[in-house]
Amino acid sequence: MDLSLHLSRAPGLPAAGIPRSDSFQRWVQAALQVARRRRASELAIRLVDAAEGRELNHHYRGRDYATNVLSFPADLPPGLRLPLLGDLIICAPVVAREAAEQGKPLRSHYAHMTVHGVLHLLGYDHMADAEAERMEALERKALAGLGIADPY
Repeated sequence: MDLSLHLSRAPGLPAAGIPRSDSFQRWVQAALQVARRRRASELAIRLVDAAEGRELNHHYRGRDYATNVLSFPADLPPGLRLPLLGDLIICAPVVAREAAEQGKPLRSHYAHMTVHGVLHLLGYDHMADAEAERMEALERKALAGLGIADPY
């Protein structure tokens, strides 16, 4: 599977605890595989601090707090077939806090948030119970394939 991943980190965001780019690459590929996406894919992941995460969540979702992952699917014109899936924003301090609160390895929680976000880019959602069950099953399958325990 041809994957182009653009990973960036907000200026001033400490590198401590943030996985390497090859890890994000593996996690994205795992999500694409369980979703049966075989076409070339391109996406960007930006790792942000709490201030930027809060600003983006407020601007795009009307919620005044930083959240773990935001997904912005590519809004391509009908009929245009490019490999662009969209962008993920992962808030490093929120992911670290959640991992600690839930007693999970930080790396595993990053993997989960990456897989979760990629599935959103592919059109999966968790608003209705049936959708949530399907999406969570795909997350479990992708993470199990990576040797990561059930996040739920």
